[in-house]
Amino acid sequence: MARDRRRLRAWLLAGLVLAVVLALYEADRTGVGEPSAGPCPDSALQCPEPGHGPGPHPTSSPSDSPSSADPSATGGPSPSASPAPPSASPSSPPAPGTGGAPPTGPCASPGACGFPDARTTGPRIGLERHDTGNMSVKTDGTVIRGWDIHGSLDVYANDVTVIDSRITSANWWGINLRPGYSGLRVLHTTITAVPGKGPDNGGVDYAVSNMGGSSIEVGWCDVSVFGNALSMGQGDLHDNYVHDIAAFRNQGGEWQHTDAVISGGGNRGRLTVRHNTLLNPVPVDQGASAAIGLFADTGSVSSVVVDGNWLAGGAYALYGGGPGATGIQVTDNVFSTQYHVNGGAYGHVTAWNEGGAGNVWRGNRTADGRPVVPAPAS
Repeated sequence: MARDRRRLRAWLLAGLVLAVVLALYEADRTGVGEPSAGPCPDSALQCPEPGHGPGPHPTSSPSDSPSSADPSATGGPSPSASPAPPSASPSSPPAPGTGGAPPTGPCASPGACGFPDARTTGPRIGLERHDTGNMSVKTDGTVIRGWDIHGSLDVYANDVTVIDSRITSANWWGINLRPGYSGLRVLHTTITAVPGKGPDNGGVDYAVSNMGGSSIEVGWCDVSVFGNALSMGQGDLHDNYVHDIAAFRNQGGEWQHTDAVISGGGNRGRLTVRHNTLLNPVPVDQGASAAIGLFADTGSVSSVVVDGNWLAGGAYALYGGGPGATGIQVTDNVFSTQYHVNGGAYGHVTAWNEGGAGNVWRGNRTADGRPVVPAPAS
């Protein structure tokens, strides 16, 4: 009988050891108990590779070359074998950890409160250098991935995607979409320039310019130096980090006006500016305009969503479109005192048309939690 009990205990102990081993194996296989790499946004063309988290990475060896071919004297990269997926709808819910209303309490810095910064923007993979110069892209469906581009891209094609890349431009722009073309997407890309090397008396004007008549998408990008960084009447601008705009005198000898996001009005489509960090550190006497400038330069401003952004700097942090503006929704934005006590040098917001049809102002506050309310129009 004693021997049977010893045998039973031995079997039970063996079973317990086996259960522990199986549990540890399953945890290792599924990643349970290990830190997660984070969600992969649905609108991204690929998830980060193992060991490549968000943010910039060092230039890779030639063995890490992108899938598209090297640019030629007349063409550019070959189109991808599979077309890029359609852009996510601006009305679709944000991926976990992105978008949505900012926290309601005080915020010490953008990154501390979940807004984009250098850690969450830019390429997620190693890059290969490409000295393209000022290259024209003329093939529909072209996908540029994993390129460290020294030059600029002038897009004369539809459905072009630039993803997980870096652009260092000495041209008027980093990426420009020409009239008559559509479907441009710029994702997880760093776009910058060398101050003093641009064509506008040493300056550079536009990181991404939309000269076309349709919406483009710019998301999870790290943008710096350019005077009017993101310039377009319609588009989906989300999860970007715009910072360190560089002041310069233009070819006319005047200080170039600077804006992190600028729209000149007269747009036919919608402009959505959601969950970005938009910083304009330029002094007013050197041309600073706004963090977001909605100006009626070429027509009335209409159909714009400004939601859940971190705004700082400019003469005013936000120019709201002026007397004729309609359909402007400004909600849940944080106005920071990073450069000026009132967000911008002269205040948080100006040119807001409170009585315009469809205009909404709601939930906007300072970084320390105080509500921001536009002054009545004079």
